[in-house]
Order: sequence, then structure tokens, then C-alpha cells
Amino acid sequence: MHFDLADIQLFIHVAESSSLTKASRRAHLSLPSVSSRIKALEGQLGSVLLYRTHSGVELTPSGHRLYDHARAIMRNVDALKGDFSAGGIDATGRIRIFANTTAVNGFMPEILAPFLAERPAIVVDMQERNTRDTVRAVAEGSIDLGITAGPVAAQGLERIPFYTDRLVLGVPVGHELAQRQDVSILDSLEYPHISLHDNSTLLTFLRDQIEASGRAFALRIQVPGFESVCRLIEGGAGVSVIPESTARRYQRSMALRLVPLQEPWAVRQRDILVRDLQALPTYIRALVDAVAAYRQF
Repeated sequence: MHFDLADIQLFIHVAESSSLTKASRRAHLSLPSVSSRIKALEGQLGSVLLYRTHSGVELTPSGHRLYDHARAIMRNVDALKGDFSAGGIDATGRIRIFANTTAVNGFMPEILAPFLAERPAIVVDMQERNTRDTVRAVAEGSIDLGITAGPVAAQGLERIPFYTDRLVLGVPVGHELAQRQDVSILDSLEYPHISLHDNSTLLTFLRDQIEASGRAFALRIQVPGFESVCRLIEGGAGVSVIPESTARRYQRSMALRLVPLQEPWAVRQRDILVRDLQALPTYIRALVDAVAAYRQF
């Protein structure tokens, strides 16, 4: 058997996009060429790797096995490149990250901007995912690192704490809750709430906590990012549960009041999760160091 690294990377594109068409765009190849290369891989392995459906493609059991091997192969290739480039500006490779809402919409762009500016050949794929999916992906090796908040069961993984944040209730200046020392999440439900989109990990977490108490979480409006949330709070549209670190950044330019939540779950430890830190390429370890050194305020 002979495998071309380009074909291995192409199969990863297909597996992660669930589409031959999307994979062809990512690989800058024609659709017939992608289809031909995948068929050649299936011929070499003597196994069907993909189920073709009306909406795209899905991995067969053999496809899942090849995907695991392919990711391991490309991680080793990236490690080789990274070690010989010493993680400097000539380092090349891809970093795949799963992170929660606050990381994706808050501090990770601040960390990644200077990191990527110094490493023009590095590509980052960062996706917002819940803790369960993040832990599983790190354990399986399908991502390089995960960023989580709150308690996490991550047996067999390396966990690197980097700071503690807490959830607060953002309210308009002059709101009747603005002068409170703290407030319970259930008391806050008496007021219209503003939230992020349905797929945000923060909204999913809050719904779980509120529904566990037997209450419903009615939302007045949902928006795509924290800046929009804070502008709506400032304008008097409602209140919102937001991370203190993010809220303080917007508080510099907006009239907001932040009221601590009483619930123990409001204080959340942030962690970096990796499978084996020393086995990662030098440039990924450099990113881990940058995240670990980050302090919001």
C-alpha cells in the first residue's frame, strides 16, 4: 500500500465537512478529482469509506477508523514541521480548537491575533462546542486542544488551569437590581432576558441550571455576540447573564452595572485540555503557553 499525504489530508477534509464539494473547495481541487482520489483510497484499503447521501457523505465504520489514523498521521507531520522550525515565524501547520462561548467570542481572538501575526503559515480552525464534545474530541485526538469552563471530567487528559471567571447579571444603569450586592438567577427571571443564539454553550448551560429548578427560561431577544448583548442591556432592553471578564471589557465604553450571581456554579475555572502536551508540535505548545498566561483583568 502507498498513501500520499495529500490524499490523507483530503480525506480529513471530506470527513470534517461531510461533503465532497466542500472538501474540493478546501483542497482547491475539482469535484471529479476529489471523488477519484477517495475511490482510489477505498480501492487500496479494500473498504467503503463513505456513505453517499442526498445531503452529502457520512463516514462508514471503516471511514471512522481511517479518519482516526489520518488525524494521527497529520499530527505527526505537523509535529515534525514544528520541531524543525522551532515554533518560529516559519512554522507551518494547522491547529484545531474546540472552545466554549466565552473563549470563542471573548478572549481567544485577543490571544490569536498576535500569535497568528507572528506565524503567517499557521492556520487555526476554532469551533464553539460544549464541554462534553470538547473532552471527547481531545481524547479521540480529533482536535489539538480544548478550552472549557466549570467542572470537567477529563480522565486521562492533561488539564492546564489558567484563570477563574464568574457569571454576573448585566443590568442597565438605574435598574432596580443595579444596587444589589448579589442576585439569584431565579430572581433575575422576573425581568426580560437577553441571550446569545440557541447553539451557544453559555445558553445551553444556563437553560440546564434554570430548568433543573423547575422554572422556564423565557428570552426576549437573542443576538449573535456579547457586544450586541451589552448594547441591548445599556439601552434598557433587558438583563443578561454574561461572563464578568467579557462584561468588564464592554463596561469600559458602555453604561452597564454588573451584579454577582449567588449560585455556586457562577464561579467557573477555565482549563486548557490536551491529550499529551509534550507530544504536540512546538507551535501548538506556544499557543498553549499564550492561553495559560492570559489574564483578562
